[in-house]
Amino acid sequence: MKAFLVLLLGALLCVDSGSSLQCYTCTSQLSNSKCQTVKTCGENNVCKTDVIRVVGLFSIISKGCDSSCDPSYQDFNVGNRNISCCGSDFCNANAAGSVRSSYGLAGGIAAGVLWTILNNKF
Repeated sequence: MKAFLVLLLGALLCVDSGSSLQCYTCTSQLSNSKCQTVKTCGENNVCKTDVIRVVGLFSIISKGCDSSCDPSYQDFNVGNRNISCCGSDFCNANAAGSVRSSYGLAGGIAAGVLWTILNNKF
């Protein structure tokens, strides 16, 4: 009887549960940390991430499931838009940083330039 239960347990562990793709989802968020809601997608869907970046100011992030995702990159005078698609669980975890990250990067560059100028004076 024990052998039968062990074989039954082994068979159950090998059976594919038919799990669907899981993606993170959000709409028009300024921070990737607010895009952590999990959604189970329908059949023939992929995970989609749409990020609109306004140079030096902020990023607007949208994520979710999509049945007809078309990856693209558009460059504008004041920023860009990047649409990416992927097909594994939680593959759309990363996106743009928050507004604070953009300011931090700009501040770091400005500090580096200022440091260089001040150190090269006589």
